[in-house]
Amino acid sequence: MSLDSAVLRFAGAVVLGSALAAHFIHPAWIYLTMFAGANMLQASFTRFCPAAIVFKALGVKPGSTFQ
Repeated sequence: MSLDSAVLRFAGAVVLGSALAAHFIHPAWIYLTMFAGANMLQASFTRFCPAAIVFKALGVKPGSTFQ
């Protein structure tokens, strides 16, 4: 698995998990969904993603986007 796919999988899991939590647990979980969406949007412009730094430190092999 490359760094790019790890970041995308993590972001997708956060969005889906927080949307489900907002529906089933408490509506305030929607703020996590909004944060994840905003982070993905800024990463598409800046190519800076905190999750990519963490995954890189954990030894995930580099991809082509977050270098």
